[in-house]
Amino acid sequence: MDYAYKRDLILNGNMRKVLLTLSLPVMFNNLIQTLYSVADMFWVSKLGAVEVASTGFVWPVLFLIISIGMSITIAGTSLISQYVGSNNKDKANLTAAQIFSVSIILGAVLSVLGYLITPYIIRFMGADEALFKNSTIYLSIMFFDIPCYFIFLVFGAIRQAEGDTMSPMLLNVAGAITNVILDPLFILKLNMGIGGAALATVLSKVIFTPFVIYLLIKNKDRVHIKLNYLKLRKKVVSKILRVGVPTCIGQAGSSLGFIVLNAFIASYGNNTMAAFNIGNNINSIVMMPALGIGTALASIIGQNLGAEQTDRAREAFKTAVYLSTVMLVIGGAFLFLFAGNVIKIFVPNVQDIGVITEGKYYLKVISAGLPFMGIFQVLIGTFQGSGHTLYSMIMDAGRLWLIRLPMIIIFQNLTDLGSPVVWYSMIISNGITCIIGILIYSTGKWERKIIHKEIAI
Repeated sequence: MDYAYKRDLILNGNMRKVLLTLSLPVMFNNLIQTLYSVADMFWVSKLGAVEVASTGFVWPVLFLIISIGMSITIAGTSLISQYVGSNNKDKANLTAAQIFSVSIILGAVLSVLGYLITPYIIRFMGADEALFKNSTIYLSIMFFDIPCYFIFLVFGAIRQAEGDTMSPMLLNVAGAITNVILDPLFILKLNMGIGGAALATVLSKVIFTPFVIYLLIKNKDRVHIKLNYLKLRKKVVSKILRVGVPTCIGQAGSSLGFIVLNAFIASYGNNTMAAFNIGNNINSIVMMPALGIGTALASIIGQNLGAEQTDRAREAFKTAVYLSTVMLVIGGAFLFLFAGNVIKIFVPNVQDIGVITEGKYYLKVISAGLPFMGIFQVLIGTFQGSGHTLYSMIMDAGRLWLIRLPMIIIFQNLTDLGSPVVWYSMIISNGITCIIGILIYSTGKWERKIIHKEIAI
């Protein structure tokens, strides 16, 4: 579908059709992204529970770094989609080039810095010797993935802003297939262990990065990168940062919160940490519909606000809430009924009965709160698409620091439940955060578009 067709569909088409058309490729794309970690987890599980725990243990650190790149590209999606909606393609091109330049610089700096301080980070998180060794190997290699990962984020942001969710999906399919092929080769055949899992993930992006850059420059009939727009412009970068910094703070705060959360979980032992890691990957698959709808909604909200169609933006929100809730009620019911069978797929060792027991319980508890996460993702997509990222920051970081972590501490001191206090706190904090988000939405302040005419081309 070309640029003009997608713009017309988003601005004038049947809203349920629009959401499904844009979100289905995103759902599949998110599934493919999950395959990276699921493939790692499956093959790493052949090595042992400590290795599985290590990949989950360092995830918040990686997400903390990735969140910086995501904040820039989310700002780009918001701005570009609103420029597309207002039919100002040249400013969309300028914004695309600027987020590309900023992301390249940040990716290189963060990659080198992260690699150098990896051992200190892992030690700070309180890992024991076995967890420290494996986590350090995995994380130090994964930091080389950051520059290419940022370029992939830029590509996805630009294409999704104009309503093309298919191209990012196809690119990630190619990367996932490469990763799935390389995982067993590096991990087992070449006996590289957990380092092989990280290397497979890195190479699966490095191979396709030149092609991504080529696509961003070549397609002149779409939003694309003009070489003469690559030089950083203070006003444009300032606008990107004004939208992106709250997202960065929110996601970074969330990542730091998950680092603290992981420390709580790790205190219950490696079996609990491994169960949480496995359960999260399974849960992320069930969450695909809500994640896809939330991502697609951002560009729909952005383009309609850019076109001064506020009523249609509200219609998009209500339709997204309905669709995501229905899908996650079904997914949650399936997960609750078959939690034991699902968890055993990723724990082939019958000796790891502790991981199986913990994982089954975690999946059953968390499945009850899945509809909350659907509403959460729709609210985040709405606030990010409108460019009012302060609201998404409040929801993202607030649910951990102001609700979940204090709740865990209170439960730990007042009850003898053990690790389940973490799972219960997760559900309750998600529910409270959704209520806060709906109250913010009802004020209508998110409806003001953020694009202005002050940016000179």
